[in-house]
Amino acid sequence: MAAKKKTTTQKKSTSKTAKSPPKAKKPAFGGYAINFAGRKETVEDVFGKKPITPSEMTKKIWAFVKSNGLSNK
Repeated sequence: MAAKKKTTTQKKSTSKTAKSPPKAKKPAFGGYAINFAGRKETVEDVFGKKPITPSEMTKKIWAFVKSNGLSNK
């Protein structure tokens, strides 16, 4: 017996062949840029010595940023 050949169908490519122009780099999310360079505070100074939850960390970081004027806004 001869083996039957399988017939395959080729799908058309849906991707565009033309290249799109390069996109400009987006600013930081929300437009904030925070710079901690040159700061002398330690993590314990900002967060304290006791363990805290991630949500408390976020609140303390933003309070520190706003009180020290570290953001660009």
